[in-house]
Amino acid sequence: MKIDVLEDSKASMSFTIKDCTNGYANALRRISMNSIPTFAIDRVTFYENSSAIFDEYIAHRIGLVPITTPQKGYGEKDEILFTLEATGPKTVYSSELVTSDNDVKVANDKIPIIKLGDDQRLRIEAKAVMGTALKHAKFQPGLATFDQKDASTFQFYIESFGQMPPRQILNKAFDVIEEEISDIEKKVKKL
Repeated sequence: MKIDVLEDSKASMSFTIKDCTNGYANALRRISMNSIPTFAIDRVTFYENSSAIFDEYIAHRIGLVPITTPQKGYGEKDEILFTLEATGPKTVYSSELVTSDNDVKVANDKIPIIKLGDDQRLRIEAKAVMGTALKHAKFQPGLATFDQKDASTFQFYIESFGQMPPRQILNKAFDVIEEEISDIEKKVKKL
């Protein structure tokens, strides 16, 4: 298998894979979107919400804000605390989510969360945890697509949502494929 990188930026990556099967290309695409562990806000505790919007709606919006996921040093059991305090009138943006860990933070500062009216207040704590898109779409690190150029050549495109660079998504997808093949080999040997 041969990979030729066509474009590699912070937001997107395109490349061709030669001498590859359709099944492997599709596995790489699906794993890139569904099986890469990333941080996302999973639990939100409301201490004050005098806005006109229900807690659950605000929690859902906050949960969809992409959170940066460092390449190493974090596992499934790690929890990162975020806090937010705001008083209207104003639009509350994702930049106002204050992290307890500078390595795990909001990936995009300009996502609007809620518009507060005069003297409306919002005060919350939120916990980010690791997960995959198999559990919930908020853990999905990006989009991956491919076009089949001929029987064994595929052109891929990966777009990151900001949790990690597209090259990291690709490398982690290869790691997951390798782990899954290794697990299958072990199970087959036990038969």
